[in-house]
Amino acid sequence: MRNFLSKVTLSLCVLSFNFALSQGGVNNGEMLGPVPNPAPGVLDGVYVPEHIPTKKLIPWEHVREADAVWSKRVWRYIDLREKINHSMYYPLDKIIADDKYSYDWIKHQRRWSLWTVILSNIINGNLTVYSPEHPVQFTIKDGDSFKYPVVPPPGKTVTDSLFFGERLSSFIGEEELCDPIPYTDQWGEDSVRTNANGDQEVVTMPCPYNFWQSQDIVQYRLKEDWFFDKERSVMDVRIIGIAPVTHKKSKSGQIQGYNELFWLYFPECRYVFQNYYVYNDQNDSRWFSYDDLFWKRQFNSVIYRSSNVYDRKIDSYRVGVDALLESEKITNEIRMIEHDVWSL
Repeated sequence: MRNFLSKVTLSLCVLSFNFALSQGGVNNGEMLGPVPNPAPGVLDGVYVPEHIPTKKLIPWEHVREADAVWSKRVWRYIDLREKINHSMYYPLDKIIADDKYSYDWIKHQRRWSLWTVILSNIINGNLTVYSPEHPVQFTIKDGDSFKYPVVPPPGKTVTDSLFFGERLSSFIGEEELCDPIPYTDQWGEDSVRTNANGDQEVVTMPCPYNFWQSQDIVQYRLKEDWFFDKERSVMDVRIIGIAPVTHKKSKSGQIQGYNELFWLYFPECRYVFQNYYVYNDQNDSRWFSYDDLFWKRQFNSVIYRSSNVYDRKIDSYRVGVDALLESEKITNEIRMIEHDVWSL
């Protein structure tokens, strides 16, 4: 009898969880994150975690222009090598791709890294990618202004093979260089076709496509506005954009700098980030969402640029420790603005 009641309770828990997801945790027919029921009738845990997968977005406080009496725009980077930022970096996943349209994606069952969340929602069409540079003049790096959205043409979707292969794929991965391998027919002969010029050519298999994976992301860059709201009498901050960053490497594998993959408009990201878990090393029953992580500022970062008359980055006039000190100086200036308001 006791075993029977346990099975009934488990079944009711799973049914209630699926119903809750159908009410608020499903987007475009897909789950907004990992679920604790890997198979029918199985609950991976003691209870059904319903809050984060079905969580609704908490809007930012409305701010009038007249109430923002002071503001400062800054750009900062989050170094994923720092221990406090590991909750964005881990768990690592594995994407094994045969070509641009077929791949095996091995993900963690309960929580995903921030890159896995971003990449899966780009592929599903839930996030808009903005090019980090001018589409023609590649030396113009103003993608953080969100002027160059990478969107499919009218009537097409993100997963359309032509759009994905020619436009979107270059931002989320790269094609591996390989020697052409011809297709063979049932008798082992090379397959041939007639091209547009009427000539016969051997049909070759496409080279494997390498998606950027969690371990490849070394930084996240943020664009944000700090402002003092006199209506609420608080110093507040709004994140405007976020960009994943990888290492820029030479053909020999030497690191030559950093490469911004693309920019995302953060207010749009919030609708996605709110439904994915972030690890809490203090309590497994109180995991929070990625939106909570950014709202509560539970990460460490360094300012690499702020609004200035020269429109330049810190590394253009400071290097090494001096650049870190300049970053700390800007942080203290923002902190002192609020301090001085209450000291008058």
